[in-house]
Amino acid sequence: MSSTLGKFKIALVQLKVGADKGANLASARKLVIEAGAKGAKLVVLPECFNSPYGTQYFSKYAEEMSESGDKKSETVQALSEMAAKAGVYLVGGSIPEREAESGKLYNTSTVYDSSGTMVAKHRKVHLFDIDVPGKIRFIESEVLSAGDRGTVFDTPWGRIGLGICYDLRFPELAMIAARREGIKAMIYPGAFNMTTGPLHWELLLRARAVDNMIYVAGCGPARDLEASYHAWGHSTLVGPDGQVVAGSGFEETIVYGDMETSAIDGIREAIPIYKQRRFDVYPDVADEDSKYTKLQASKQFDDIADYTLKFGTINSKDSSISLVNSVLTKQVKVNKVF
Repeated sequence: MSSTLGKFKIALVQLKVGADKGANLASARKLVIEAGAKGAKLVVLPECFNSPYGTQYFSKYAEEMSESGDKKSETVQALSEMAAKAGVYLVGGSIPEREAESGKLYNTSTVYDSSGTMVAKHRKVHLFDIDVPGKIRFIESEVLSAGDRGTVFDTPWGRIGLGICYDLRFPELAMIAARREGIKAMIYPGAFNMTTGPLHWELLLRARAVDNMIYVAGCGPARDLEASYHAWGHSTLVGPDGQVVAGSGFEETIVYGDMETSAIDGIREAIPIYKQRRFDVYPDVADEDSKYTKLQASKQFDDIADYTLKFGTINSKDSSISLVNSVLTKQVKVNKVF
């Protein structure tokens, strides 16, 4: 989407998450509706917002979700209803997903427009496998499978990219989305812990913002010292200049911040790194011909919008709509993968 509607308010819901899925969904619903009532247009929930975070919980709480977001998934249905009730775009944090055909488990984020229609689905690309001696050992790959693509989606305020937690540590997803897909912001539902959080959470959010001169939002759960996993919290919005726009501590709260996507152009003109890269010295990871970033065929959302994205063309049932520099020449409701 090439045009934007200017300034808007984002809300990061730093939710306290427990073992009762129904209670988690009810709490999320209450806070999402509250955020919408206070003027937020885009609302974000944290990683694993409907379940405790831990490899021992993923299988128990996992849900099947069809690509049309139908009632097979309790949480998808709840998120759709929240978005429609609040009248907001909703990034539904992430939940454990069980793929129906293979039985594989994924850490999956879904996005809904203000009518409650699912417009994007992202599976965590980089699994959280770390072992810090004397601090923390957490190996997601013992249980989860990794996603195989990046994700962007369109809103009335511009195109937005999506990652989950550990994806934040890898600059390529944000860089490709910013330079090739024209995003105005990256959203990261996350759950950094008491070891990595104070060291790197804000640092990485600010780095991704400065790297690409975009807004970056990270939304984590509230800290619960009685849980097996102690989250850092500190949900944060960073501006395209790398400065923190809004943030929080560790308690359950809603973080509000204004995003003005038109400000991005001025910052990029003042410090024109987008025009100064030296691809005669190093490769361009955002090159559409790169083997790392080649546009992949996807039928993720055929059931939603009857579109299939293929190598530069969206084929619909009624027409063929071309892409120019990866920006839609006609506005359609479609999730884009890269």
